[in-house]
Amino acid sequence: MKKQIKVVGAVIRNDQNQILCALRSPEMSMPNCWEFPGGKIEKNEKPEEALIREIMEELGCEIAVYVLVEDVIHEYPNIIVNLITYEAKIISGTPIANEHTKIEWKDISDLTKLEWAPADIPTVEKLVSLMSNNC
Repeated sequence: MKKQIKVVGAVIRNDQNQILCALRSPEMSMPNCWEFPGGKIEKNEKPEEALIREIMEELGCEIAVYVLVEDVIHEYPNIIVNLITYEAKIISGTPIANEHTKIEWKDISDLTKLEWAPADIPTVEKLVSLMSNNC
């Protein structure tokens, strides 16, 4: 049976309604794929708490976590990932790529131009769909 992990990702928006995207480093699994920053949920940790902790570790900034965006289960060849993404906003600090190759602010319309980790794709699709429904 494949190992299953629960992870969280932050859909962080800035004042221009751009989304913070993180490029996985060559040392990470699925190198050079884009993802929403975040990480593993620890035992006895709520997803929102994990997200706040992970963003502080990965990006060095504090966030406020808002509504659930997507809850995805994706089966990779050797692991099953349950990725839960939330809307978030930076409340203090400036994000720095401590673990990723780079981070970039992208317009929602540009998200589909990036090569995303497969588990992150449903969140990207939902964001693009919501944007086109609001036009």
